[in-house]
Amino acid sequence: MAAIKLVVSQENILSVIPQRPPFVMVDQLLACDILSSRTSLQIRSENILVENGELSEAGLIENIAQTVAASAGYTALKNDEPVLIGYIGAVKNLDIAALPKVGDIINTEVTVINQVFGVTIATGSVECKGEILAKCEMKIFIKN
Repeated sequence: MAAIKLVVSQENILSVIPQRPPFVMVDQLLACDILSSRTSLQIRSENILVENGELSEAGLIENIAQTVAASAGYTALKNDEPVLIGYIGAVKNLDIAALPKVGDIINTEVTVINQVFGVTIATGSVECKGEILAKCEMKIFIKN
């Protein structure tokens, strides 16, 4: 992916994702092209998926899914189309090495492998301080 630059700020992130507080797991869309996107999230203690001072496994999975959603939403808005709702259909080859702590900033990158008939298959990885925390393949169903 090309150099990281801010595409959608924290103030505008809700314009590209269908999720709403308290279930927002991305702060910024840092980069976005036809096949990949990158987001950031600062882990806050009030995050609904923080447990014992760490973002839970479910939080990491949702962060990857919302990175896919941010990319799709950004692309839709650029094409004057509505931001659609997606649902996680399957998570495959999930590997979680560590959980980020409150105060950490995670960066998540997803790459679309295939899109057909309202189904997106993507790989995602979450890193913090240069270390990969989690990675998986995800199947997301888009509701028209």
